[in-house]
Amino acid sequence: MLDWLYTAISWVMARWHSLWDMVFGDPAPETALGGLSWVLAIVFLVVTIRLILFPLFVKQVKSQRAMQELQPELQKLRKQYGSDRQGLALAMQKLQKERGVNPLAGCLPILPQIPVFLSLFHVLRRLAPGKDGLYSWTDGLTDEAARAKLFGAPISASFNMSGGKEQAILGIAGVNYTNIRVVAFVLILVMCATTYVTQKQIMRRSGPVEGQAAMVQKLMLYGVPLSLFVSGFIFPIGVLIYWMTNNLWTMGQQFFILRKMPPPGSDAAKTKAAADKPAVDPRTLAPKPGAKPVRSKGGRPSAAPTSTTVTDTALADDAGDTAPGDAGSNGTPSTSGTGSTAARGGTGGGSRPGSGQGPANRGKRKRR
Repeated sequence: MLDWLYTAISWVMARWHSLWDMVFGDPAPETALGGLSWVLAIVFLVVTIRLILFPLFVKQVKSQRAMQELQPELQKLRKQYGSDRQGLALAMQKLQKERGVNPLAGCLPILPQIPVFLSLFHVLRRLAPGKDGLYSWTDGLTDEAARAKLFGAPISASFNMSGGKEQAILGIAGVNYTNIRVVAFVLILVMCATTYVTQKQIMRRSGPVEGQAAMVQKLMLYGVPLSLFVSGFIFPIGVLIYWMTNNLWTMGQQFFILRKMPPPGSDAAKTKAAADKPAVDPRTLAPKPGAKPVRSKGGRPSAAPTSTTVTDTALADDAGDTAPGDAGSNGTPSTSGTGSTAARGGTGGGSRPGSGQGPANRGKRKRR
Protein backbone atom coordinates (compact mmCIF):
# COMPACT_ATOMS: atom_id res chain seq x y z
CA MET A 1 0.00 0.00 0.00
CA LEU A 2 2.80 2.42 0.90
CA ASP A 3 5.31 1.06 -1.62
CA TRP A 4 5.17 4.34 -3.54
CA LEU A 5 6.28 6.22 -0.40
CA TYR A 6 9.06 3.71 0.35
CA THR A 7 10.25 4.12 -3.25
CA ALA A 8 10.19 7.93 -2.98
CA ILE A 9 12.20 7.94 0.27
CA SER A 10 14.79 5.50 -1.05
CA TRP A 11 15.08 7.48 -4.31
CA VAL A 12 15.79 10.76 -2.47
CA MET A 13 18.43 9.02 -0.33
CA ALA A 14 20.08 7.52 -3.42
CA ARG A 15 20.26 10.95 -5.11
CA TRP A 16 21.92 12.56 -2.09
CA HIS A 17 24.30 9.60 -1.76
CA SER A 18 25.36 10.01 -5.40
CA LEU A 19 26.03 13.70 -4.83
CA TRP A 20 28.20 13.11 -1.77
CA ASP A 21 30.03 10.27 -3.50
CA MET A 22 31.00 12.77 -6.20
CA VAL A 23 32.17 15.24 -3.55
CA PHE A 24 34.30 12.62 -1.76
CA GLY A 25 35.65 11.07 -4.97
CA ASP A 26 33.57 7.84 -5.05
CA PRO A 27 35.09 6.22 -1.89
CA ALA A 28 34.77 2.50 -1.11
CA PRO A 29 31.77 1.53 1.08
CA GLU A 30 34.01 0.10 3.84
CA THR A 31 35.94 3.37 4.29
CA ALA A 32 34.98 6.20 6.62
CA LEU A 33 34.12 8.52 3.73
CA GLY A 34 31.97 5.82 2.16
CA GLY A 35 29.96 5.54 5.36
CA LEU A 36 29.86 9.33 5.73
CA SER A 37 28.24 9.73 2.31
CA TRP A 38 25.31 7.55 3.47
CA VAL A 39 25.06 9.37 6.80
CA LEU A 40 24.90 12.68 4.95
CA ALA A 41 22.31 11.20 2.60
CA ILE A 42 20.06 10.61 5.63
CA VAL A 43 20.83 14.08 7.04
CA PHE A 44 19.91 15.78 3.77
CA LEU A 45 16.81 13.65 3.45
CA VAL A 46 15.70 15.48 6.61
CA VAL A 47 16.70 18.82 5.09
CA THR A 48 14.68 18.07 1.95
CA ILE A 49 11.57 17.09 3.89
CA ARG A 50 11.76 20.07 6.26
CA LEU A 51 12.25 22.57 3.46
CA ILE A 52 9.15 21.18 1.75
CA LEU A 53 7.21 21.46 5.02
CA PHE A 54 8.49 24.93 5.98
CA PRO A 55 5.40 26.81 4.62
CA LEU A 56 3.25 24.55 6.80
CA PHE A 57 5.41 25.40 9.80
CA VAL A 58 4.92 29.14 9.19
CA LYS A 59 1.17 28.56 8.91
CA GLN A 60 1.29 26.61 12.18
CA VAL A 61 3.02 29.48 14.00
CA LYS A 62 0.55 32.05 12.65
CA SER A 63 -2.37 29.85 13.71
CA GLN A 64 -0.96 29.51 17.23
CA ARG A 65 -0.45 33.28 17.49
CA ALA A 66 -4.02 33.89 16.32
CA MET A 67 -5.35 31.40 18.88
CA GLN A 68 -3.41 33.18 21.63
CA GLU A 69 -4.92 36.52 20.62
CA LEU A 70 -8.40 34.98 20.78
CA GLN A 71 -7.96 33.67 24.33
CA PRO A 72 -9.51 36.72 26.10
CA GLU A 73 -12.62 36.50 23.90
CA LEU A 74 -12.81 32.73 24.38
CA GLN A 75 -12.69 33.22 28.15
CA LYS A 76 -15.64 35.62 27.89
CA LEU A 77 -17.58 33.05 25.87
CA ARG A 78 -16.90 30.38 28.50
CA LYS A 79 -18.26 32.64 31.23
CA GLN A 80 -21.22 33.61 29.08
CA TYR A 81 -22.33 30.07 28.18
CA GLY A 82 -21.34 28.37 31.44
CA SER A 83 -22.35 24.70 31.32
CA ASP A 84 -23.93 24.96 27.83
CA ARG A 85 -21.16 23.10 25.99
CA GLN A 86 -23.03 22.84 22.70
CA GLY A 87 -23.73 26.56 22.60
CA LEU A 88 -20.12 27.29 23.59
CA ALA A 89 -18.75 25.05 20.83
CA LEU A 90 -20.93 26.75 18.20
CA ALA A 91 -19.95 30.22 19.44
CA MET A 92 -16.26 29.31 19.40
CA GLN A 93 -16.51 27.90 15.87
CA LYS A 94 -18.26 31.06 14.71
CA LEU A 95 -15.61 33.28 16.30
CA GLN A 96 -12.76 31.25 14.83
CA LYS A 97 -14.40 31.33 11.40
CA GLU A 98 -14.83 35.13 11.58
CA ARG A 99 -11.17 35.58 12.49
CA GLY A 100 -9.93 32.98 9.98
CA VAL A 101 -8.35 30.79 12.67
CA ASN A 102 -8.05 27.02 12.19
CA PRO A 103 -7.05 25.10 15.36
CA LEU A 104 -6.02 22.07 13.29
CA ALA A 105 -3.35 24.14 11.52
CA GLY A 106 -1.11 23.52 14.54
CA CYS A 107 -0.77 19.85 13.53
CA LEU A 108 0.08 20.49 9.87
CA PRO A 109 3.91 20.11 10.01
CA ILE A 110 3.73 17.02 12.24
CA LEU A 111 1.32 14.87 10.25
CA PRO A 112 3.37 14.60 7.01
CA GLN A 113 6.51 13.68 8.97
CA ILE A 114 4.92 10.56 10.45
CA PRO A 115 4.69 8.56 7.17
CA VAL A 116 8.20 9.75 6.18
CA PHE A 117 9.63 8.46 9.46
CA LEU A 118 7.78 5.14 9.16
CA SER A 119 8.93 4.72 5.55
CA LEU A 120 12.59 5.30 6.46
CA PHE A 121 12.25 2.91 9.40
CA HIS A 122 10.78 0.28 7.05
CA VAL A 123 13.57 0.69 4.46
CA LEU A 124 16.44 0.58 6.97
CA ARG A 125 14.93 -2.31 8.92
CA ARG A 126 14.96 -4.45 5.78
CA LEU A 127 18.49 -3.33 4.90
CA ALA A 128 21.14 -6.07 5.31
CA PRO A 129 24.23 -7.29 3.41
CA GLY A 130 23.46 -9.64 0.54
CA LYS A 131 19.79 -8.56 0.23
CA ASP A 132 18.10 -7.97 -3.11
CA GLY A 133 17.66 -4.39 -4.27
CA LEU A 134 15.14 -2.44 -2.21
CA TYR A 135 12.56 -0.44 -4.13
CA SER A 136 14.46 2.01 -6.39
CA TRP A 137 17.93 0.70 -5.35
CA THR A 138 20.02 -1.83 -7.24
CA ASP A 139 21.45 -4.91 -5.51
CA GLY A 140 24.90 -3.29 -5.34
CA LEU A 141 23.53 -0.04 -3.89
CA THR A 142 21.51 -1.95 -1.28
CA ASP A 143 24.56 -3.94 -0.19
CA GLU A 144 26.67 -0.76 -0.05
CA ALA A 145 24.10 1.00 2.16
CA ALA A 146 23.94 -2.02 4.50
CA ARG A 147 27.73 -1.98 4.96
CA ALA A 148 28.06 1.83 5.43
CA LYS A 149 29.41 2.61 8.92
CA LEU A 150 29.32 5.44 11.42
CA PHE A 151 32.27 5.11 13.85
CA GLY A 152 32.49 1.42 12.98
CA ALA A 153 28.75 0.69 13.42
CA PRO A 154 26.66 -0.06 10.26
CA ILE A 155 23.72 2.32 9.80
CA SER A 156 21.48 -0.74 9.24
CA ALA A 157 22.34 -2.17 12.70
CA SER A 158 20.32 -1.74 15.92
CA PHE A 159 21.17 -1.93 19.62
CA ASN A 160 19.18 -5.18 19.80
CA MET A 161 19.10 -7.51 16.78
CA SER A 162 18.09 -11.09 16.13
CA GLY A 163 17.77 -13.68 13.39
CA GLY A 164 19.41 -13.58 9.98
CA LYS A 165 19.94 -9.82 9.99
CA GLU A 166 22.07 -10.06 13.14
CA GLN A 167 24.27 -12.73 11.60
CA ALA A 168 24.60 -10.82 8.31
CA ILE A 169 25.62 -7.55 10.01
CA LEU A 170 28.01 -9.19 12.48
CA GLY A 171 29.58 -10.94 9.48
CA ILE A 172 30.80 -7.59 8.09
CA ALA A 173 34.54 -7.19 8.55
CA GLY A 174 35.49 -5.16 11.62
CA VAL A 175 31.94 -5.05 13.07
CA ASN A 176 31.12 -6.18 16.64
CA TYR A 177 28.31 -5.70 19.10
CA THR A 178 30.34 -3.38 21.34
CA ASN A 179 30.79 -0.77 18.61
CA ILE A 180 27.17 -1.03 17.55
CA ARG A 181 25.79 -0.63 21.07
CA VAL A 182 28.07 2.24 22.07
CA VAL A 183 27.19 4.26 18.96
CA ALA A 184 23.48 3.38 19.23
CA PHE A 185 23.29 4.26 22.95
CA VAL A 186 24.96 7.65 22.44
CA LEU A 187 22.57 8.45 19.59
CA ILE A 188 19.59 7.38 21.74
CA LEU A 189 20.67 9.77 24.52
CA VAL A 190 21.20 12.64 22.06
CA MET A 191 17.83 11.89 20.43
CA CYS A 192 16.02 12.02 23.79
CA ALA A 193 17.82 15.17 24.94
CA THR A 194 17.06 17.07 21.73
CA THR A 195 13.44 15.91 21.88
CA TYR A 196 13.16 17.31 25.42
CA VAL A 197 14.61 20.66 24.32
CA THR A 198 12.27 20.92 21.33
CA GLN A 199 9.27 20.20 23.59
CA LYS A 200 10.40 23.02 25.90
CA GLN A 201 10.62 25.35 22.91
CA ILE A 202 7.12 24.33 21.80
CA MET A 203 5.84 25.23 25.29
CA ARG A 204 7.52 28.64 25.07
CA ARG A 205 6.16 29.22 21.58
CA SER A 206 2.58 28.34 22.53
CA GLY A 207 2.67 30.59 25.61
CA PRO A 208 1.32 29.93 29.13
CA VAL A 209 -1.63 27.53 29.40
CA GLU A 210 -3.75 26.32 32.28
CA GLY A 211 -5.77 23.33 33.34
CA GLN A 212 -5.88 20.28 31.11
CA ALA A 213 -3.70 21.86 28.43
CA ALA A 214 -0.90 22.36 30.98
CA MET A 215 -1.14 18.71 32.00
CA VAL A 216 -0.90 17.61 28.36
CA GLN A 217 2.16 19.81 27.84
CA LYS A 218 3.87 18.34 30.89
CA LEU A 219 3.04 14.82 29.73
CA MET A 220 4.51 15.54 26.31
CA LEU A 221 7.61 17.14 27.85
CA TYR A 222 8.57 14.01 29.79
CA GLY A 223 6.54 11.27 28.10
CA VAL A 224 7.83 11.67 24.54
CA PRO A 225 11.57 11.52 25.43
CA LEU A 226 10.93 8.56 27.73
CA SER A 227 9.03 6.62 25.06
CA LEU A 228 11.79 7.33 22.55
CA PHE A 229 14.40 6.08 25.01
CA VAL A 230 12.56 2.77 25.28
CA SER A 231 11.85 2.35 21.56
CA GLY A 232 15.29 3.62 20.50
CA PHE A 233 16.85 0.24 21.30
CA ILE A 234 15.07 -1.32 18.30
CA PHE A 235 15.63 1.59 15.90
CA PRO A 236 18.34 1.12 13.26
CA ILE A 237 21.23 3.57 13.64
CA GLY A 238 20.14 5.28 10.40
CA VAL A 239 16.72 6.03 11.95
CA LEU A 240 18.41 7.42 15.09
CA ILE A 241 20.47 9.71 12.84
CA TYR A 242 17.28 10.80 11.07
CA TRP A 243 15.46 11.58 14.33
CA MET A 244 18.40 13.42 15.86
CA THR A 245 18.88 15.54 12.73
CA ASN A 246 15.16 16.28 12.61
CA ASN A 247 15.27 17.47 16.23
CA LEU A 248 18.30 19.68 15.59
CA TRP A 249 16.53 21.26 12.62
CA THR A 250 13.42 21.85 14.76
CA MET A 251 15.51 23.43 17.52
CA GLY A 252 17.15 25.87 15.12
CA GLN A 253 13.88 26.66 13.38
CA GLN A 254 12.02 27.35 16.63
CA PHE A 255 14.91 29.41 18.01
CA PHE A 256 14.63 31.62 14.93
CA ILE A 257 10.84 31.91 15.24
CA LEU A 258 10.97 32.65 18.99
CA ARG A 259 13.48 35.40 18.35
CA LYS A 260 11.66 36.98 15.40
CA MET A 261 8.10 36.34 16.62
CA PRO A 262 8.12 36.10 20.45
CA PRO A 263 4.91 34.88 22.14
CA PRO A 264 2.41 37.67 22.99
CA GLY A 265 2.78 38.93 26.55
CA SER A 266 6.33 37.64 27.01
CA ASP A 267 9.22 39.90 28.04
CA ALA A 268 10.80 39.45 24.62
CA ALA A 269 7.55 40.55 22.92
CA LYS A 270 7.34 43.69 25.11
CA THR A 271 10.98 44.55 24.41
CA LYS A 272 10.48 44.05 20.69
CA ALA A 273 7.32 46.18 20.70
CA ALA A 274 9.14 48.97 22.55
CA ALA A 275 12.02 48.84 20.08
CA ASP A 276 9.67 48.91 17.09
CA LYS A 277 7.64 51.86 18.46
CA PRO A 278 8.54 55.05 16.53
CA ALA A 279 10.14 57.84 18.53
CA VAL A 280 8.02 60.99 19.03
CA ASP A 281 9.63 64.30 18.05
CA PRO A 282 9.05 66.74 20.96
CA ARG A 283 8.90 69.67 18.51
CA THR A 284 5.62 68.31 17.13
CA LEU A 285 4.04 68.65 20.61
CA ALA A 286 4.84 72.38 20.98
CA PRO A 287 2.05 74.93 20.21
CA LYS A 288 2.17 76.83 16.96
CA PRO A 289 3.44 80.45 17.00
CA GLY A 290 0.69 82.77 18.26
CA ALA A 291 -1.42 79.97 19.77
CA LYS A 292 -2.27 79.95 23.46
CA PRO A 293 -0.86 76.96 25.39
CA VAL A 294 -3.23 74.28 26.58
CA ARG A 295 -3.15 74.25 30.35
CA SER A 296 -3.13 70.95 32.22
CA LYS A 297 -5.10 70.24 35.41
CA GLY A 298 -2.20 71.52 37.50
CA GLY A 299 -2.55 74.97 35.96
CA ARG A 300 0.78 74.91 34.13
CA PRO A 301 1.03 75.14 30.35
CA SER A 302 1.83 71.90 28.56
CA ALA A 303 4.45 73.64 26.42
CA ALA A 304 6.51 76.84 26.57
CA PRO A 305 4.40 79.82 25.34
CA THR A 306 5.59 81.94 22.45
CA SER A 307 6.46 85.68 22.70
CA THR A 308 3.02 86.69 21.41
CA THR A 309 1.30 84.60 24.04
CA VAL A 310 3.43 86.13 26.81
CA THR A 311 2.43 89.67 25.78
CA ASP A 312 -1.27 88.80 25.72
CA THR A 313 -1.05 87.20 29.13
CA ALA A 314 0.78 90.23 30.62
CA LEU A 315 -1.91 92.64 29.34
CA ALA A 316 -4.63 90.47 30.82
CA ASP A 317 -2.79 90.48 34.18
CA ASP A 318 -2.51 94.31 34.12
CA ALA A 319 -6.23 94.65 33.57
CA GLY A 320 -6.88 92.30 36.44
CA ASP A 321 -4.52 94.20 38.80
CA THR A 322 -6.38 97.53 38.28
CA ALA A 323 -9.92 96.32 38.66
CA PRO A 324 -12.36 98.86 40.29
CA GLY A 325 -12.58 96.78 43.44
CA ASP A 326 -8.87 97.46 44.14
CA ALA A 327 -9.48 101.12 45.09
CA GLY A 328 -10.14 102.23 48.65
CA SER A 329 -13.34 103.86 49.97
CA ASN A 330 -12.00 107.42 49.47
CA GLY A 331 -10.90 106.71 45.88
CA THR A 332 -7.24 106.26 46.78
CA PRO A 333 -5.65 103.34 44.88
CA SER A 334 -4.57 100.33 46.86
CA THR A 335 -0.93 99.52 47.52
CA SER A 336 -1.03 96.34 45.46
CA GLY A 337 -2.29 98.20 42.39
CA THR A 338 0.39 100.88 42.66
CA GLY A 339 3.12 98.39 43.27
CA SER A 340 2.26 96.20 40.36
CA THR A 341 1.90 99.14 38.01
CA ALA A 342 5.12 100.72 39.15
CA ALA A 343 6.94 97.49 38.78
CA ARG A 344 5.74 97.09 35.23
CA GLY A 345 5.36 100.67 34.14
CA GLY A 346 9.02 101.66 34.14
CA THR A 347 9.79 105.09 32.61
CA GLY A 348 7.73 104.50 29.51
CA GLY A 349 4.71 106.34 28.07
CA GLY A 350 1.50 107.62 29.65
CA SER A 351 -0.40 106.11 32.48
CA ARG A 352 -3.41 103.86 32.11
CA PRO A 353 -6.73 104.48 33.90
CA GLY A 354 -6.95 102.87 37.29
CA SER A 355 -3.22 103.16 38.02
CA GLY A 356 -1.62 105.14 40.83
CA GLN A 357 -1.07 108.16 38.54
CA GLY A 358 -4.66 108.37 37.20
CA PRO A 359 -6.73 111.58 36.50
CA ALA A 360 -8.23 111.70 40.00
CA ASN A 361 -4.83 112.03 41.64
CA ARG A 362 -3.70 114.71 39.21
CA GLY A 363 -6.76 116.82 40.14
CA LYS A 364 -5.85 116.68 43.84
CA ARG A 365 -2.34 117.96 43.15
CA LYS A 366 -3.72 121.04 41.27
CA ARG A 367 -6.05 122.07 44.13
CA ARG A 368 -3.13 121.96 46.57
